[in-house]
Amino acid sequence: MEQHVKTVAIINIVLSGILILVGLGCFLFFGGLAGVVIHDNDPDAATGAAALGAVGGFVFLILAIVAVPALVGGIGLLKHKEWARILMIVISALNLLGVPLGTALGIYGIWALTKDETRALFKPEAVGAPATS
Repeated sequence: MEQHVKTVAIINIVLSGILILVGLGCFLFFGGLAGVVIHDNDPDAATGAAALGAVGGFVFLILAIVAVPALVGGIGLLKHKEWARILMIVISALNLLGVPLGTALGIYGIWALTKDETRALFKPEAVGAPATS
């Protein structure tokens, strides 16, 4: 099951990175449009530029809010942190709404992270840490 956990982690890290880059691209695109619009002689150009900048910032913010928890959870999974396993189960459940790829990733994540063998991987003695009493 360790390979499945690693796969879930890497897929979430890669997809989160892509989502952050898409958000950054939208931010730069709309910011660039705002820069073009502001140089127009129209008296409403400043309002239009501000609206375009706000749209780009909003899109980036929403995508970052969605992507950062999956990125952090994926990194935590690679380090065998129990909190990351729980976070990624929640994120996998939310991924079920993203038909079709999110649904597949969500099902795979829930399947891999809820197995008894997986739970054993996240116990402190499973990764060489001293057991607490």
